[in-house]
Amino acid sequence: MNYQFLAEEYQEKTLSGRYITLNNIEPLLQQWNTDGQLDIVESSVLGQPLYRYKIGQGNTRILMWSQMHGNESTTTKAVFDLLQFLHSDEALAQRWLSHFTLMILPMLNPDGSEAYTRENANGIDLNRDAQNLSQPESRLLRQCFEEFQPHYCFNLHDQRTIYGVGDSNLPATVSFLAPAFNLQREINATREKAIAVIVAMNEVLQQFIPGQVGRFDDAFNLNCVGDTFQSFGAPTILFEAGHFQEDYQREATRKYIFIALLASLQFLNENVVVHNKTDDYLKIPQNKVVFFDIVYKNVKINYDGIEKNTNFAVQFKEELINGQLCFNGYFAQIGDLENYFGHVVFDAQGAVYSDSTDNIPKLDVKADFWLDKNIKIVNGRINS
Repeated sequence: MNYQFLAEEYQEKTLSGRYITLNNIEPLLQQWNTDGQLDIVESSVLGQPLYRYKIGQGNTRILMWSQMHGNESTTTKAVFDLLQFLHSDEALAQRWLSHFTLMILPMLNPDGSEAYTRENANGIDLNRDAQNLSQPESRLLRQCFEEFQPHYCFNLHDQRTIYGVGDSNLPATVSFLAPAFNLQREINATREKAIAVIVAMNEVLQQFIPGQVGRFDDAFNLNCVGDTFQSFGAPTILFEAGHFQEDYQREATRKYIFIALLASLQFLNENVVVHNKTDDYLKIPQNKVVFFDIVYKNVKINYDGIEKNTNFAVQFKEELINGQLCFNGYFAQIGDLENYFGHVVFDAQGAVYSDSTDNIPKLDVKADFWLDKNIKIVNGRINS
């Protein structure tokens, strides 16, 4: 399969950037509602429709949901790329539609998506509500699970830029997890099936982003949807869309999530998932918190009349301001940055730090400053 060609050919061009709301996807859902595939199952806390899209006539049922966390939109873009492909005349798409039935909840948390928050309008993390089912969005997901009885579940998320792959200096562009089903984190037949799919996706992704696929921590929490569905006997896979070099809008990552989705369907279409791939799964390096967005090294700062060289790191906060998503840089760590990496590293070579207050960087303060009074840094970035 020419994954690169398919990713470029079937990208849904009307969706781009990080701020994706219901207004962005509703026209596409209506466009693809050619044969009654779309319905509204429930309403969000603020009364926005919760859509369900069903496509395919096959015996293998896959339930997938995106933007459970409202500020995690990359996989939503990839899901619509997949729909674009499945509605094409490609022979492979037609074969898959005869083999699979997909039930897709493309935006589980439209209120959080509009506000660009992780939580829903009641301030509840829907991925910690799998047992209480206190929110309408959580109840919808459970209802779909119980009615559809999926053979596989795809839990689609984004992860922050702080994650790297193991001890390497490479970002975790895509990460996976076969969630635990019990406190002992045992591997049973259900989890084994999820693991086999992950291994197949990783083998394909290594062709495109070698060394940039991570494995998410599998600490058990039954309040998480993935852990709950795994415990119910449905092989569940967590997808985490992470950072690719210079890709803060996550258009490159979107492509790799799409490729992963294609690889998963290809594997499930061609293979009886019974063999043990646990060793290969555990060889995927675990995610580690090792990255800052920007690292400044060898900056000279005056502490009480004593000049000394230090390092500091800047981390972007994603802030919605007047309907626009802004990446604003804040000082995140000062001093020892051993064992940390920067997506961008700037060696100041002893340049003197100054700012508009007392000429000392402070944690969680906006990173606006000067180096040697002639290099202006705005929002953590060199102002060229």
